[in-house]
Amino acid sequence: MKVKTALLFHRNVNAHKTNIYVKDGIVTLRGEASSQAQKDLTGERVKDVTGVKGIKNEMAIAQTSTQPDAKTTAEAIDDASITAQVKSSLLSHRSTSAIKTKVTTDNGVVTLTGKAKNAAEKDLVTKLTEDIDGVKNVVNNMTIEVAVSQN
Repeated sequence: MKVKTALLFHRNVNAHKTNIYVKDGIVTLRGEASSQAQKDLTGERVKDVTGVKGIKNEMAIAQTSTQPDAKTTAEAIDDASITAQVKSSLLSHRSTSAIKTKVTTDNGVVTLTGKAKNAAEKDLVTKLTEDIDGVKNVVNNMTIEVAVSQN
């Protein structure tokens, strides 16, 4: 369920055309990707889910590329949904701390505050947030924790 949820929130993968099978922490992906890049990205997103030990990416690449349908007004993603999706994405990723990250969304602009362990985590939080469907812009105001040395 964590793997399916992680894929649902990313605009560059197609969770609906991806079949997921898990046994002993090994995730097998089957289904159809629109391109090699989408297939590779799906595998990368799954690799980052907590508890995943390995991936077998058996997805087929579609012969004809299909463009995603334009969303109707009724399908537009609201700010509360975006915030929830960002938090869920951060929770499911093993290299980020959702507990130390505050997320607010206003008209698709996500503002992140809190503490990151290092610059890499701060950058990763930005990247994961940008990948959420409906996000127009990300303002990352997170600070980097400073390690205190004891002499």
